[in-house]
Amino acid sequence: MRPDILNPLFRDVTSLAGVGPKVGEAIGRLLGTDEGAGLPRVVDLLFHLPTAIVDRRNQPGVARSPEGAIVTLELRIDRHVPPPPGNRKQPYRVFADDDSGEIALVFFHAETAFLERMMPVGATRYVSGRVEWFNGRPQMVHPDRVVDREAFEKLPMVEPVYPMTAGLARKTLARAVQGALEVVPAFSEWMDPPLLAQRKWPAFGPALQAAHSPSAETDLLPESPHLSRLAYDEILASQLALALTRANLRRASGLARRGDGRMRKAITAALPFSLTSSQLQAIAEIEADLAAPDRMLRLLQGDVGSGKTLVALMAAATVVEAGSQAALMAPTELLARQHAKTLAPLAAAAGMRLAVLTGREKGRERQAILDALADGSLDLVVGTHAVFQAGVEFRDLGLAIVDEQHRFGVHQRLALAGKGSATDILVMTATPIPRTLVLAAFGDMDVSRLTEKPAGRKPIETRTIPLERLDEVVGRIGSAIAAGAKAYWVCPLVEESEEVDAAAAAARFAELRSALGPMVGLVHGRMKAAEKDAAMLSFQRGETRLLVATTVIEVGVDVPDATIMVIEHAERFGLAQLHQLRGRVGRGAGASTCLLLYRGPLGETAHDRLAIMRETEDGFRIAEEDLRLRGEGDLLGTKQSGVPGFRIASFEKHGALFEIARQDARLIVERDPGLESERGRALRLLLYLFGRDAAIRLLRAG
Repeated sequence: MRPDILNPLFRDVTSLAGVGPKVGEAIGRLLGTDEGAGLPRVVDLLFHLPTAIVDRRNQPGVARSPEGAIVTLELRIDRHVPPPPGNRKQPYRVFADDDSGEIALVFFHAETAFLERMMPVGATRYVSGRVEWFNGRPQMVHPDRVVDREAFEKLPMVEPVYPMTAGLARKTLARAVQGALEVVPAFSEWMDPPLLAQRKWPAFGPALQAAHSPSAETDLLPESPHLSRLAYDEILASQLALALTRANLRRASGLARRGDGRMRKAITAALPFSLTSSQLQAIAEIEADLAAPDRMLRLLQGDVGSGKTLVALMAAATVVEAGSQAALMAPTELLARQHAKTLAPLAAAAGMRLAVLTGREKGRERQAILDALADGSLDLVVGTHAVFQAGVEFRDLGLAIVDEQHRFGVHQRLALAGKGSATDILVMTATPIPRTLVLAAFGDMDVSRLTEKPAGRKPIETRTIPLERLDEVVGRIGSAIAAGAKAYWVCPLVEESEEVDAAAAAARFAELRSALGPMVGLVHGRMKAAEKDAAMLSFQRGETRLLVATTVIEVGVDVPDATIMVIEHAERFGLAQLHQLRGRVGRGAGASTCLLLYRGPLGETAHDRLAIMRETEDGFRIAEEDLRLRGEGDLLGTKQSGVPGFRIASFEKHGALFEIARQDARLIVERDPGLESERGRALRLLLYLFGRDAAIRLLRAG
């Protein structure tokens, strides 16, 4: 049960004065409240913070108003210019001036009579809003305020500006926020006292008040004391929830699993190369986890081609040697089958019995696999999420391995653990993730990193070439494939539309086929699965040698003898995507090249992206750069990832606070696992405030 002290904050926003159902719905659209979740709550409104201020002390005059600045102007109303009759798409313009120049006040879907009453010709009005320049002339679209002198003198000199949505008046929102602040109770302090004193942060209530009442631009900075405090509260709630999840998982009895090493020796002997030092270290860390009586919960991070799958096989071998079974889950059938193909000869060399289980296995074949899992005659199963569905029973599942972990959330981790009596969990990702994001998403896990490529892999030479030299590039690709090389040609992202991207790829395919002949193939997301498989198979066999593609080849494609990657309009791609695409070559022993074709002139961010791609192949450094260049944005795809979406905290701006919060959370759970102390009870309120209720349920379950 949620404590009574929180009830005023968890009522619908319609409980606030002046907020009816229509306004409540508009606030819901603004805050992005999940459909079907009902109206937003008061607490949701509290965390909707201003992003700018109207400083009415800033009155520069029309001519000196900077582009994009929010200013206040004292204007004489000169003339009204309504749109032509019957053309509502055209705006209504009111022209006004001061001693320095003229400005257009622009209104869409305006009521003529209302505007004429509000701004009669010849009157003086005080107008606040953002100045834009259009066709070389200043304008202000839908000013925030238009008032006479008497009303202006009553206005606050500084006013917060909130992100808005259609159908919601600024005054209405400001009034609702003020009403929300008035019902915030006085909470006991949940912050660690030494940290609070060291940082000189205000208490939670005053911090909220300050966040909603900025008096200067500096009050909007993420590093300001009140915003840092609120960001830390949000991060601590997230880290504490993860630490409680981890503690709950580990409380369920673990099992020490020590193998005799015979399978691991056989796998090592069958390898055509030596393991890297980071692979050896990761294997040692995993073996230590498995040998401990607590359950393992470990994240294995490794860049494309760093050898994660082999580390996973060694972990599975340890568990099988100890008499248990292992399962490896991949996000797609293509990737699952690729893993199985890679692992099968090594598993056979070790005497490990392996099978594939996806949606494709039907009837008797499927039943035979299920029977073998149930009676223990199958050691390792590789598949999609079908592996963990109802009806799939293991005799003794000792290890669950999940590939591309960022697609699965905390709750799926707990569900996996339930498939066996003391199942250890190893999760893997090929997406290099910046440290702060790792802490945010996987703060409940121990982390191993693979930082080297297997021996024998050569660096990929990366060059940037302007599109004006396209004919030259086509000629060089033609010579290379004639000499036996294989190459990818990735077409640009046109817009968020698979259809348009496919059309762009088809057009480039036609041009390249006309120039280079039948050795050119095509694959894109609009093709049927069988057509894609046929196109990939033809490329793998060498029947085609240049594969024109959209970003569908970004993951799950392994053609070791492909040595050239051409990425057209590389300036349109994000860093992570460029890195993943480049990782499709350089997988064999041959020297590889990546050509980044761009259309100039480049903006600063695009220039920096291409520069970092030329400088390094280190996926972790690229991920950190990606975070710096575009903020946290959607680096992990938070919608499908289970990564908590932060409303106040910024991975980029508050990165250092994640480590502090993680340590704080672990210490809390260690000293007060049931959150029963005075601080523990205050922390329960924090978890509710930031929507981490699931962690409270774990407390009750434990």
